[in-house]
Amino acid sequence: MQRLKKILIITISAIIIFVVVVIVFISPITKYLVEKYDVQYTGREIKMDWAYVNPFTGYVHFSNLRMYELKSDSVFFRSKGLSASFALFKMLHKTYEITKLSLNQPWGIVVQSKKVFNFNDLIEKFTPKKDAPPSAPLHFNILDVSIIDGEFHYLEKVTPVNYFIKKVNFESSGKRWDADTIAAKFSFLPGIGKGDIKGNFTINLNTLRYRFATVVRKFDLSIIQQYMNDIANYGSFSANLDADLKATGNFKNEEDVTAKGLIAINDFHFGKNKKEDYASFDRFVMVMKEVSPLKHIYFYDSVLLTHPYFKYERYDHLDNLQNMFGKKGANYSNVKADPAKFNLIIEIADYVKVLSKNFFKSDYKVNRLAVYKGDLKYNDFAISEKFFMDLNPLYILADSIDKNHKRVNIYLKS
Repeated sequence: MQRLKKILIITISAIIIFVVVVIVFISPITKYLVEKYDVQYTGREIKMDWAYVNPFTGYVHFSNLRMYELKSDSVFFRSKGLSASFALFKMLHKTYEITKLSLNQPWGIVVQSKKVFNFNDLIEKFTPKKDAPPSAPLHFNILDVSIIDGEFHYLEKVTPVNYFIKKVNFESSGKRWDADTIAAKFSFLPGIGKGDIKGNFTINLNTLRYRFATVVRKFDLSIIQQYMNDIANYGSFSANLDADLKATGNFKNEEDVTAKGLIAINDFHFGKNKKEDYASFDRFVMVMKEVSPLKHIYFYDSVLLTHPYFKYERYDHLDNLQNMFGKKGANYSNVKADPAKFNLIIEIADYVKVLSKNFFKSDYKVNRLAVYKGDLKYNDFAISEKFFMDLNPLYILADSIDKNHKRVNIYLKS
């Protein structure tokens, strides 16, 4: 018994020493190989502080991983820690499975110059060649994907736009090779200003059908200012967004969307500068019961506008709006006509136009439409004596706006 016990102790000790030695040596070897062949296989320089690899459990961890821009010392992507677990035994059956993938505090930047992005080389590198001989099918699963406290930047050089989001958290069950659907939940904060967004979505990669639910709280819309600078000679914009939306649709068709819930824009200010508004309102609220352009359904519970303000001024030459956007909106037209430019304001306007173009040809209903405490100003400096008019306060109320009703009663007071 003593001899058997001694043999067992020696055997177990040898196994433990062997495992430790393999892990101790394979980890720095992995780091060396990644940094040696990074450019050959990815086209990018990759660095890390240290690596941990356990070939017996399939666990891999890279500490302070960094990938650089193409032929540059600028960082394209970095992560405080990247961890992955592989299902080793499934590889024997030609199934490659990452059972868990986690990115801790990742940071990344997307740079756009017209239609060129800073990741185009990676897409080209990993896109199979059209004339490549067919290979045996491989089954690849990536499961349990998470991003913890990420930060992602977007830099558009032409407009220009410089924006980022932070505290990005993302969780997904991942995707299996024999499934078309991806489901995930997410949350993040704006890099500039206050507010937050959280929600979940499901996308079928085969049909491109989607479903999402999102809650937005006082999300700062200051990014609009950067796009406004591209179409205006001067001006100031600020607002924040609340929303509680659920929708289904298909990315193949802009009109194929069915939505319900609430959208509210708060503290809207637009004008010559931060002190002089041309237009503003305290809150605009739209509550949708069901809106589906494809089905020609527009059912709203309420559309409310609180304390709207608008000032229009006419001068000897043009007016306050044309001075800002060019004669007859020339600045807007020039940007819209440039196919190389992307402007978020124009894209939103075009999409709203698509969604609402068939409104009066559809089944529509608005239970309550209201404007409270409006203030409309008109100043004319183009005549010998200044003419001015002001409606303040202005109230407009209407109930039961319905396609089936030939008449609508509107109450107006100022």
